[in-house]
Amino acid sequence: MPFARTPDAQFVGLPDYPFAPNYIQVDGDLRLHYVDEGPVDGPILLLIHGEPSWSYLYRKMIPPLAAAGYRVIAPDLIGFGRSDKPINRSDYSYARHTDWIEELVLTLDLNEITLFCQDWGGLIGLRLVGAHPDRFAGVIAGNTALPGGPAITIGPPDHPKPAGPTFAEWLNYSQTVPVFDTGSIIDGATETALAPEVVEAYRAPFPDEDELYLAGARVFPTLVGAAGSETASAWAALQAWNKPFLTTFSDGDSITWGGELRFIEHVPGAANEPHVIVEGAGHFLQEDRGEELASLMLDFLARNGPAPTPTVPSTQAFGALLLGLLLLSGGWLALAQKPHGETP
Repeated sequence: MPFARTPDAQFVGLPDYPFAPNYIQVDGDLRLHYVDEGPVDGPILLLIHGEPSWSYLYRKMIPPLAAAGYRVIAPDLIGFGRSDKPINRSDYSYARHTDWIEELVLTLDLNEITLFCQDWGGLIGLRLVGAHPDRFAGVIAGNTALPGGPAITIGPPDHPKPAGPTFAEWLNYSQTVPVFDTGSIIDGATETALAPEVVEAYRAPFPDEDELYLAGARVFPTLVGAAGSETASAWAALQAWNKPFLTTFSDGDSITWGGELRFIEHVPGAANEPHVIVEGAGHFLQEDRGEELASLMLDFLARNGPAPTPTVPSTQAFGALLLGLLLLSGGWLALAQKPHGETP
C-alpha cells in the first residue's frame, strides 16, 4: 500500500516532547512509531490517542508516570504522528487500525497492561482488551466509546451537557472543510487556549496541511457509523470483565457526554471504582488536565496494581555507598581519638 512518511525535521524542537522515537514494522512495510519511556522492566502503561492527535497529546502524563517506575508506551496510530500514512482512504478501516496496534502489543510482548484510552483510542484499545483480556490488568477510559453494546438505563449524568458540536456536525465538517487544520481542531476542542507553538506541534505530522498526509485523519470520522457491527465480541468480554475499570470523562465534551454511564453500568470491574468527571477539560482532556490525569492513574495503580518493583541499588552503587559510610565512620573515629583541644 502506498504511504507518505513525515520528514523527521518536522518533529525537531517540539515543546515538552523530548522522547526518543521507537519504531516497529506492521502490515508489511508500514512503520509504526511509539514512545517508550521509563524502566524497561516496569509495569506497562499503554496510552492510545485518537483523532486527529498523536502521542504529543500525552506529553504531560508520560514523565510523572515514568518517574514513578512504570514503562509508558504511547503509540502513534498509523496515519498520525511519526507513523507512516497510507495515502488512500480505502486503506484505512476500523479492523486495520485495531490490527496495527495489536501488532505492537504482540511484537513487544506486552502483558499486565494498564490501558488509558481517549477518543478512537478507546474504540481500538477496548477491542484489544476484548481480544486479549489476559494481557490487560486494568482500564482507564476518558472521553471515548465502544460502539454497539447494551443500552444505558441509568442516568442522566449528574453534570449538564456542555455546549458544542454533535458528532453529526463534526462528521460533516471533517468531510467538507477545505483545509483540515489539525492544530486548530485540537485547540478548538480544549478548554484552555493553546500556545501557538503547541498548535504547531499538533500540525507537525501533516506538513502544510498537505492532503497526501491527511487521508487517515480525514477518513476516521466516517468509520464510526459501521463500527458497532464489529464490537460484539469486545462487548461480550467487557461484560465479563472483573478487573478494574475507571472512567475519567470530562465536563466539557459535548460529543462523549454521558458515555461513561455505559461502562459504569455494564462493565463489572467498574463497580467499585471512584469514577471521575474531570472539571475544566474539553474533548482533549489530556491537554487540559494532563497532570491531573497522571495523578488519577497513579492513584488507580496504587489501589489496584500492578506496582513498580522497588529500585535495588546496583552492586557498584551499593559498594560506593558502603565505602562512603566506612570513610565517614572512620573520620568520626579519628576525631574522637584526638587529644582534647586539638583541631583536625
